[in-house]
Amino acid sequence: MSDILSNPRLHVVDHPLVQHKLYVLRDKNTTTKDFRTLVTELAVLEGYEATRDLPLEDVEVTTPLETFTAKRISGKKLAIIPILRAGLGMVDGLLTLVPSARVGHVGMYRDPETHEPVQYYCKFPDDIENRICLIVDPMLATGGSLTACIQYLREAGVRDIRALTLVSCPEGVQAVLDYDPDVQLYTCAVDRQLNDDAYIVPGLGDAGDRIYGTK
Repeated sequence: MSDILSNPRLHVVDHPLVQHKLYVLRDKNTTTKDFRTLVTELAVLEGYEATRDLPLEDVEVTTPLETFTAKRISGKKLAIIPILRAGLGMVDGLLTLVPSARVGHVGMYRDPETHEPVQYYCKFPDDIENRICLIVDPMLATGGSLTACIQYLREAGVRDIRALTLVSCPEGVQAVLDYDPDVQLYTCAVDRQLNDDAYIVPGLGDAGDRIYGTK
């Protein structure tokens, strides 16, 4: 675990507000409504960290008092890529930060026998190769879905990929960092391990079911 946590491409967001909201998120008694709200709030807080180094450019602006040179984000900016379906729960939070971001979608489900991802949908913005891409998925378990999504984005020409998850495990973190030497991974917690059913423990259960009130 210590070797994984020391990897410079892994960013654990340990702000006190993040950790408090994550504690409530884990509670099995948290309602669907509150769970959904907490996922959005955590996405906002994590998004601040993941966009800390966005490129800036000088731009002239006139205030009520004078004209001066300010800073604005340069380039094509961001694309948000949720992995369906649970990743959709994080999109609104990030759009609160960057309303102009484009949104693509990757649909995958986990085969109950092999635990491997099966793709059923993939749609990216036309100019995806010119954007910084934020892949969002609340849970990083085996890493299969996330590495598959990274592969699709690399094949589309994307150079800067940042993955945002809420709860991860050592196996998934290692799989993602080993798969792509340039991807940056952000998470709010690295839990103990996967169980025999490939669920994170202690974890928080199935994020998609808890966001949408299904079983």
